[in-house]
Amino acid sequence: MGNNMLGPVGENKAAGYLKRKGYKILDRNFRCRMGEIDIVAQKDGYVVFVEVKARKDASFAEAREFVTYAKQQRILKTAMFWLHEHDSQFQPRFDVIEVYPSGSLLESYRINHIENAFM
Repeated sequence: MGNNMLGPVGENKAAGYLKRKGYKILDRNFRCRMGEIDIVAQKDGYVVFVEVKARKDASFAEAREFVTYAKQQRILKTAMFWLHEHDSQFQPRFDVIEVYPSGSLLESYRINHIENAFM
């Protein structure tokens, strides 16, 4: 699987994981001039803004390490814009989901869900 397919497939796996865990998916690939949020979901009184990082492996660095401070700031600004457009009484939360495939077609994979990854 090429690197250009790993991201979208990883996001689909992460969305499926969240659904199985009882999250309601509100939005995917939300874009505005401030940036992009991969998944917006809702569960247990939270609106959760999820950054998905899919990597072939963690030999160089854990996937979460690619969510830099600058990236976090873009996600925060984008989330504020999303909240402005969508009337929500829920508390915002920022999660990171790491997706690590095993196999060329991502038939099996490992997911690491980090709640409250940053703020």
